[in-house]
Amino acid sequence: MRIVLMGAPGSGKGTQAQRLVERFGIPQISTGDLLRDAVARGTAYGLRAKAAMDAGALVADEIVLGIIRERLGDADTGRGFILDGFPRNLAQARALAAMLDSIGKPLDSVVLFEVDYAEIVRRISGRRTCQRCGRVFNVHTHPPGSPPHCEQCDDHPALVQRRDDEESTVQRRLQVYEEQTRPLAEHYAAQGLLRVVHADAPVDEVTARLLAVLQP
Repeated sequence: MRIVLMGAPGSGKGTQAQRLVERFGIPQISTGDLLRDAVARGTAYGLRAKAAMDAGALVADEIVLGIIRERLGDADTGRGFILDGFPRNLAQARALAAMLDSIGKPLDSVVLFEVDYAEIVRRISGRRTCQRCGRVFNVHTHPPGSPPHCEQCDDHPALVQRRDDEESTVQRRLQVYEEQTRPLAEHYAAQGLLRVVHADAPVDEVTARLLAVLQP
């Protein structure tokens, strides 16, 4: 099973990816994690990525693809993998396909998690974080009291809203997704790879829908 997970920020990709990892024993490959690891280990691609980041520039697709290719050479990807966070645009999608074809590991499917944008804004803007332990709460699904506080830490410190979770920031992130990444759905549909999961539902129900669309 070689798949890409697509979806707007807050659509539940991360949660469902972990469930696939547990069920099928295949790794979730996050480009963000790969970049940080390559930089920390000082690999050839990591050094190039660090130079770009230190200069305030975007890491070139060639570097990201190189790091992904190296990761796909590891033994744990033999039964498949879950790509999360890449590709983000059409150029990256085409480059990824060429790279995967070259190593004999083409995609089996691309899953698009569809969630109404108003619900996404509600979900993300409702997040509150404990500055002490880092635990994340949501005032809509897990009201932490008034004033909001962490239930896990002994002194119940107040929770804060991260800048990334503010409604105006979420709206901007959704606009970028709509303009750059959402069009990939049509690209993958034309290749017969696209599977759509409507993710406006409880987590277990979304998992059931995901498993259904991944059936051969």
